[in-house]
Amino acid sequence: MSRNAERRNFRLILVIAEKPSVAQTIAAVLGAKEKKDGFITGNDYIVSWCVGHLVQLSEAAAYGEQYRKWSYDSLPILPQEWQYTVAADKGKQFKVLKELMHRGDVSEVVNACDAGREGELIFRYIYEKAGCKKPFDRLWISSMTDEAIQEGFRAIRSGSDYDGLYRSAQCRSQADWLVGMNASRAFTLRYDALLSVGRVQTPTLAILVKRRKEIEDFKPEEYATVTADFGDYRGMYFREGLEPDTHIPKIDDAKALAAQIKNQSATVISAETTRRRDLPPQLYDLTSLQRDANRLLGFTADKTLKLAQSLYETHKALTYPRTDSRYLPPDMIPRVVQTMKVLPESYQALVPGALPDGKLPVSKRTIDETKVTDHHAILPTPKRINLDSLPEDERQLYDMVCLLYTSDAA
Repeated sequence: MSRNAERRNFRLILVIAEKPSVAQTIAAVLGAKEKKDGFITGNDYIVSWCVGHLVQLSEAAAYGEQYRKWSYDSLPILPQEWQYTVAADKGKQFKVLKELMHRGDVSEVVNACDAGREGELIFRYIYEKAGCKKPFDRLWISSMTDEAIQEGFRAIRSGSDYDGLYRSAQCRSQADWLVGMNASRAFTLRYDALLSVGRVQTPTLAILVKRRKEIEDFKPEEYATVTADFGDYRGMYFREGLEPDTHIPKIDDAKALAAQIKNQSATVISAETTRRRDLPPQLYDLTSLQRDANRLLGFTADKTLKLAQSLYETHKALTYPRTDSRYLPPDMIPRVVQTMKVLPESYQALVPGALPDGKLPVSKRTIDETKVTDHHAILPTPKRINLDSLPEDERQLYDMVCLLYTSDAA
């Protein structure tokens, strides 16, 4: 009997999303319409949500009273068995989830948190803190369209298939705790000032401080360049030994050189013609999207992420944005072609060039399954989007993705 066939024998399936908005979308697709306090139910499903990190690693004092006071004698703090605490402001929703997990008519749980390392961690910490022992599956989707959600449920996998991803997330979480808890206390005691030290924040801060110091210590040096106009070509004087080779340190030397060659004839020593083929740009991952949005639109990295997240969750116009891959697996080719054909009218003039002969040119620069991580590159979804319905900033970001999408395939 198939796994999906077995489901029909279950009484209720509990689906847990990461945010209320995502839960509402999933519930609508599953046919769950009855709203309750903290969940939605119907059609043999209960859909609820986490509201982010409901459960987190406990503070040091949870491991013993000796850790309540900061002292050298208590360092390092190395928990033998990790403990978990429900976030103070999220206790009500945790209680809802725990009660749902332990309901007698709930036979199975589905982890529908964001399909990534942190989404995996959020669900697992709640699952463990609630003491749930029921089997759970993993919904893994890269788009919030109805079709993508339906396809995700058809291809749902056992939660144990993602144990490695959870261990990776758990390792990151525990490393942050160990470095932050121990180093912050040690430095605070050493310098008699409250200092926050973190696994990521401290080396990042060190990079910024180093760069700031380089800028402050920079001493400008004057230089001159000599340029000759040959009509259809402008040439710049260079000489080996200069650093860089076009910068003349003394203005008087540059003036003397200019006077020496002024109105003189030039001789072409050699000429080279090189045929070059420019490859189309790669698709966007989150970092490259943030970089281009800052350069072209002036958006901060945080603003770009929030806009992309809204386009993913609210408008279902983009695929999952928190990806570090700029590639697609081969099985995405039919979906790319389908998406091209339903892009807004303003992009349709680009489609014939992107799909010569109605087919997508396949190149390792874009299609490479070995370079796809948790998620593929950021793409428009095959949902018909009314550009006028998008807020201006979101429309501009969507435009960036669509223009790159159609040029990349060309």
